[in-house]
Amino acid sequence: MSAYFVTGTDTEIGKTTIACALLYKARSLGLSTAAAKPVASGCTLTEQGLRNDDALALLGECSMPLSYAEVNPVAFAPAIAPHLAAREAGVALTVEALLGPVRHVLARGADFTVVEGAGGWRVPLAGRETLADLAIALDLPVILVVGVRLGCINHAMLSAEAIARDGLRLAGWVANVVDPATSRLEENLQTLAQCLAAPCLGRVPFLVGPTPGSVASYLGLPTVDWQ
Repeated sequence: MSAYFVTGTDTEIGKTTIACALLYKARSLGLSTAAAKPVASGCTLTEQGLRNDDALALLGECSMPLSYAEVNPVAFAPAIAPHLAAREAGVALTVEALLGPVRHVLARGADFTVVEGAGGWRVPLAGRETLADLAIALDLPVILVVGVRLGCINHAMLSAEAIARDGLRLAGWVANVVDPATSRLEENLQTLAQCLAAPCLGRVPFLVGPTPGSVASYLGLPTVDWQ
């Protein structure tokens, strides 16, 4: 069994796209899969309740029989920072509140599980807590999705430094090209490889209408003992 916390250098940099592709890759290798997105904002009200597109995408790549509520236990309608949405809804968004549901998914024992954060590494929860504190409490290795565009090297290095300072292992990173017009793209990718002391799990070019399968063809899984 192997589980990873997926974070990003920013919001809207393809974190869910990469997480789903990793799950797809794992399933293609015959591994069972599970996922959790502990908190999501920007949800749509349906007959079944609030639903988040990212969480639904993750659920679609799970081979384990999980309900939506198991994958995404805390959902908010406003497309704003989770701690602000929680404050408006009168919900105590604490690490302790999120730990139980995520541990429940991890306890299902899938071969490959991803826990996807929201935004970047230091997204606030309640008080001084952040989503990084959840990853620390879970003691999961981290996969960093780098949204490749102007400024990404600084964001990637700062994120990697924060992850290391928090005592967690950076198991790998993914270069996801979100701006096809990025100047000196190859040089930037080479610099990222030099600056990040972790394996690059893949370089994903800018894709129109990416699917888990199309993105997975550019990715590898972190090297672990699957036995």
